[in-house]
Amino acid sequence: MTIDSKRVFETPWFSVVEAPQSSGAPYYMLTLPDYVTVIALTSTRDVLLVRQFRPVVQGETIELPSGHLEADESPEDAARRELLEETGFIAPKLELLGTLVPDVGRLANRMWCYFAADVTPTTEAYEAEAGVSLIQLPERDALRQAADGRIGHALNLAVLFLGVAAGKLRFD
Repeated sequence: MTIDSKRVFETPWFSVVEAPQSSGAPYYMLTLPDYVTVIALTSTRDVLLVRQFRPVVQGETIELPSGHLEADESPEDAARRELLEETGFIAPKLELLGTLVPDVGRLANRMWCYFAADVTPTTEAYEAEAGVSLIQLPERDALRQAADGRIGHALNLAVLFLGVAAGKLRFD
């Protein structure tokens, strides 16, 4: 937020901020916590995805494990937490693929994009996220679903592109 901006509406998930513009008209944006997204790959090169109901699209979506950072949580810690909560898997190592701006026109937050190879199911008790189910797909099939629209979340497509561009994912 700039010094001249002000919160005009607030929820636990986001705030609407009004910022003055040189034209005199106000500009509105949403401030919300940063996101994390994880491309998790098993030793057999299966990609971990999740299926969940999304009210905005009134249907189930297929997505990468993702979520918001909690207060005072590092992006890497949030990525590990989200991976565990949504899939039941743990990552021996996380590699930052990049940090993206989800929407330069309206959202004032960042998305931290991680790659995790050789993920394994946890052997410890964990609290699974309600309403989220695990999908494990061979890498090629996951990328096909991204290409044919079955994975339609634009932010997830951006992360998958980063994975392909970095040589972490491949079609063969």
